[in-house]
Amino acid sequence: MSSDSSLETSVSSGYRAYATGRQYELRRGDALAVVTELAAGLRLYSRGGVQLTETYDDDQIPPGGCGITLAPWANRVEDGQWFLDGRKQQLDITEVARNNASHGLLRNASYALVDESQHSVTLEATIFPQHGYPFLARHRVQYLLAEDLGLVVRQTLVNDAKSPAPFVLGAHPYLRLGDTPVEDLVLTVSADTQLLADERLIPRSGAPVQGDTDFRAGLHVAPLSVDVALAGLQFEGGKARHTLAARDGSQVSLWQDESCQFVHVYVSTQYPGRNRAVAVEPMTGPANAFNSGHGLRWLPPGESFTLSWGIDYSPGAAG
Repeated sequence: MSSDSSLETSVSSGYRAYATGRQYELRRGDALAVVTELAAGLRLYSRGGVQLTETYDDDQIPPGGCGITLAPWANRVEDGQWFLDGRKQQLDITEVARNNASHGLLRNASYALVDESQHSVTLEATIFPQHGYPFLARHRVQYLLAEDLGLVVRQTLVNDAKSPAPFVLGAHPYLRLGDTPVEDLVLTVSADTQLLADERLIPRSGAPVQGDTDFRAGLHVAPLSVDVALAGLQFEGGKARHTLAARDGSQVSLWQDESCQFVHVYVSTQYPGRNRAVAVEPMTGPANAFNSGHGLRWLPPGESFTLSWGIDYSPGAAG
């Protein structure tokens, strides 16, 4: 299985005219990961030249939120409004078409370098108190190429405020298997519950998965058009695992730890240059958690919370 290697040859560490800022290149064995200063995003993960995540050009910002990390909330807050001690908080509306505050406060933020080695990089950005979110916090993101060459990501929120701070953490990676068209792959997700959302993608209720939201036995991507949060994940050995698989037995898997009880699946027909693109988004809570309380956590002053997720690759019989 081959892959488009243009990014691998064009990206190098350091400052250049990248729309996503400094590019951090991690290498171990045949594994390569490229992490961006902007939003502490995953721009590329590959094994043996096989691209396992979607990517984008040097002069682009991440299309469809490709690879970005999300804090202090993932997904959406309805009307950008929620209540703190009986007082309405108003966030900026960043998804104008649906009148929602979308994907947290750091999507357009620069993350500073904390630590870097050949195999790992740690970046951090500060969330300053502001309208709609009056808390001081830090979001720290570590990317690591493990000994087995899998990618491990740890997202940590630190509360530097004097009162408990609400949060949902998440990430927005898109998976792929080299040059195999995504529509030819089978997606498996270990979830038995779907969150039923309205036209603004705000969850209103839950129901058992069925039809094109039941990925437990695998669904072909080609006919899918879904944008759904899933819960009731099945954990084995402390991890829930979701896979894209090809006919030759090769597969790419995203796993998430037990601190992360939700996953959002988005099959896009709008990703540049792709007929289909599949985002598999680990989240500690679903959309609108600041209002529903579903999956919402409150971090005490001076304490931290860490979410772990990662991506693995199996080359299959032909690999």
